Amino acid sequence: MATSFTLTYKEQIEALREERDFEAKGDALFLHHEDVEARLEWAFYRPSGSHPDQVSDPDVMVSIMAFNHSRLGALERFSRLHVRVVEEDALRVKIHNRSRMLFRAMVDDDFTELIAVLELHPVFLHQACDQMMHGRIWNDTFADVVMASRFARMAEPHLDEALSAGICRRLRPVAPLRFEEANTWLEHLLQHSSTLHEVVRDFYLREYAQWLGVCALHPLQRIVLQRRVEGLQKSSSCA
Repeated sequence: MATSFTLTYKEQIEALREERDFEAKGDALFLHHEDVEARLEWAFYRPSGSHPDQVSDPDVMVSIMAFNHSRLGALERFSRLHVRVVEEDALRVKIHNRSRMLFRAMVDDDFTELIAVLELHPVFLHQACDQMMHGRIWNDTFADVVMASRFARMAEPHLDEALSAGICRRLRPVAPLRFEEANTWLEHLLQHSSTLHEVVRDFYLREYAQWLGVCALHPLQRIVLQRRVEGLQKSSSCA
């Protein structure tokens, strides 16, 4: 499709919209265009979200635009982000709203991707802490206890009562569990006891104390669980 050289990049993109292969043609024309303005416009208008290469664009403003309009997962998006955005406060402000949404989703998951992003870019820890404390819980995915412990260690300088509570409310509760489930979960905690942060460990010590206080158990079942809870408490002192 021929376009007039007098058209702006936006007008060229608008003219392509009626084409069946609009995105493919747009990629061919603008994805690696020598003019930054062309790449910037395409990062905004590309119909399926910005291309991964656009997030990795050598121009910082194209990278920011693409980051904000990408549909990539959080880790890939942050791993492609221009290094200057990571380093400069004034540029990070330009992705603040989108990165806040990404951290909200990561905090609402099992923390695996959260830890990977923070290990890559520790400068975003404050956003992770903010979402940990204030973000709503939207799904039924609980934090992995090892990853939650790693996050707690990363956030040690900020680990006050509010942040600790934010971590704990994303851990799997014990109250709804039947004996078999509670026993299996306690075994899991014991397997990882040497890596558990005290915030995670103490949460489960409280949870099991409350659970044992209200559950009607066979005496032998109660003895088994109590011994394992004691084991969790003792092993944590070596962590």
